[in-house]
Amino acid sequence: MNPKRIRTLKSGEPGSGPVAYWMSRDQRVGDNWALLFARGIAEDAGVPLVVVFCMTDEFLGAGLRQYQFMLEGLQEVESSLFLKNIPFIFLRGSPGEEIPSFTDKHGIGTLVTDFSPLRPKREWTEKTASKLEIPFYEVDAHNIVPCWVASGKQEYAAYTFRPKVNALLPEFLVEFPELEPNSEFPETFAGKKVRGKKSRGKKARKEVEESSGSRNMVELLPERLKVADADPYFEPGHFFPGESAALKALETFLNERLDSYNALHNDPTKDVSSDLSPYLHFGQISAQRVALEVEKTGVDEESKAAFLEQLIVRRELTDNFCYHNRAYDSFESFPAWAKETLAAHRQDRREYLYTQEELEFGKTHDPLWNASQVQLLRTGKMHGYMRMYWAKKILEWSESPEKALETAIYLNDRYELDGRDPNGYVGILWSIGGLHDRAWREREVFGKLRYMNYSGARRKFDVDAYVAMYLPDE
Repeated sequence: MNPKRIRTLKSGEPGSGPVAYWMSRDQRVGDNWALLFARGIAEDAGVPLVVVFCMTDEFLGAGLRQYQFMLEGLQEVESSLFLKNIPFIFLRGSPGEEIPSFTDKHGIGTLVTDFSPLRPKREWTEKTASKLEIPFYEVDAHNIVPCWVASGKQEYAAYTFRPKVNALLPEFLVEFPELEPNSEFPETFAGKKVRGKKSRGKKARKEVEESSGSRNMVELLPERLKVADADPYFEPGHFFPGESAALKALETFLNERLDSYNALHNDPTKDVSSDLSPYLHFGQISAQRVALEVEKTGVDEESKAAFLEQLIVRRELTDNFCYHNRAYDSFESFPAWAKETLAAHRQDRREYLYTQEELEFGKTHDPLWNASQVQLLRTGKMHGYMRMYWAKKILEWSESPEKALETAIYLNDRYELDGRDPNGYVGILWSIGGLHDRAWREREVFGKLRYMNYSGARRKFDVDAYVAMYLPDE
């Protein structure tokens, strides 16, 4: 493994106990650099590897749809790990408290975790490091080019970031090795209640082989989680969770839609999106695996290039921003020119003003906007082009840019399966705060921010067809 992927968060003398991988952002067994690194340490030390996941009962406004998707994916993680004699321990509570307690209780010798640029994981990681005396490492298993390697500063835009990332791809876009199993299932963890009942040794492994995962995880929903449960519009079944489903979605995209991606990906009436964003968000598939498989295809080169631009440059640019700007979800993180122009237009008359509830349930005068919101409510995902239109209209219909930002983040994080993600925050800031964009012709409310409207959308795609997909009575 390239050592540039790894950072030492806490130095120390390794203990004699197992190596633990604290899984967080990258919830998969295959193609996981953090898991592979932890397994390598364990193999060198002659000790077993254990994987631990700690779930909080509240996380950035996530609802039942996101928790269900995550927990069902973790069932597959547990099953796959047990087939390799690797225990999976499921904890609940604040990771900054629970992870140090776990390492102390079980005599963990070395701790490894995956990387996230968002404040909650960074705060948990910092708190954990402050309580440990054993080595603690962080591995960027999410980005193809590690975030701290790609750039040492907040990049201005894609055109400043692109050449840096592209220059580093030959070094980092490589095939993954296989994950080696533990030689046997560690007796230390054989009696742990990770599946809702106690079991030991070979019996534990046999039971996991015969089951689809930890039923007790899904049974946590909904009564014991502090999450909003009013979700009457959601239609489960648009996305099936887990690593196997993610790989199947990738295969389908490569075989059926990638060839048309360049020509049609900005048309929400055409089914050419990859539909991988929920899997990428939860780490149920590696972006590096996606890129490797795209490169192998013999489809249209322009489509491959257009998709890889989104997957690599644009996606990893969002990690860059959130990593270097901890205020990534506030008005203060807008570029100076955008803050200035929005401030100059604070008092402009708004033709329409909508409450958060009216927006939440698609009750505006604009059928196109309403259709995009209903798509989000029903499926847990909105087409990428419509996300831009959607957020810009929230700015136009809100009393202030701060209120627009608050509303857009709430709706995104509450209903998008891939919400609570650097991609989501940066996409909203691009639309509402001019991030990674430039000044345009000045107009009311928007100032010099890029403008989008209904008539412009009609010139790009069949608006009536899109509306009919989600509002058939309009």
